[in-house]
Amino acid sequence: MRIDGNAAIVTGGGSGLGAATARHLAAEGAKVAIFDFDAERGAAVAEEIGGLFRKVDVSDAEAVGAALESAAEDLGEAPRIAVNCAGIGTAARIVGREGKLSIDVFERTLKVNLFGTFNVMSHAARLISGLEPLDGGERGVIINTASVAFEDGQLGQTAYAASKGGIASLCLPAARELAQFGIRVVAIAPGLFHTPMMQCLPEEVTKKITENIPFPDRLGEPHEYALLAGQIITNPYLNGTTIRLDGAVRLPRR
Repeated sequence: MRIDGNAAIVTGGGSGLGAATARHLAAEGAKVAIFDFDAERGAAVAEEIGGLFRKVDVSDAEAVGAALESAAEDLGEAPRIAVNCAGIGTAARIVGREGKLSIDVFERTLKVNLFGTFNVMSHAARLISGLEPLDGGERGVIINTASVAFEDGQLGQTAYAASKGGIASLCLPAARELAQFGIRVVAIAPGLFHTPMMQCLPEEVTKKITENIPFPDRLGEPHEYALLAGQIITNPYLNGTTIRLDGAVRLPRR
């Protein structure tokens, strides 16, 4: 499917992987709507690329549906492209100091990362399924963001790894189910990237992290995620799979 001329939504588009993806799709000729909980950052990126912005908590299914309907109206058509980058990175031991449990962290992480992805995917699929099919019968594509943590979860990452594992696991059954509408579903599992979460780390910590990355021996750049997202959109035979984008890294125990 071509990017040029089609409408797209990007969640988490105010920073990091989402912002890079929104910029890339806009540069390729897509009409882009950014969904983000951070109104200041989201609106700034939308203005930069000539797109739309909606402040959205992706864990709120009703709000997601309303935002998608509103964006489709202002874009002049329902989006054929949906890229889910919204998420939170949390770290907490199952049983921490003095016996403190992290059940609240687990619940919040799954609500934002996993339920949020499912909410956007569901509402986007509903709108895409009503569009006219393109050549080959394709109507659209949904790209979700997992993480290498779904396979290599480290100490303190039970909540995060579980949320990203859920995203990876739903990819194939979702692709099989939505195939009847000509909708593809693919997940990207990024490794260690230059995102706001990583950029706040001390230089010595970043150096230690990158020592474990075989090649290229550096953090990934957000535009490399965006490049893969663009390749998924334009390659009609990519479907139902989770692609690791990680420089061949395998995360150690901690």
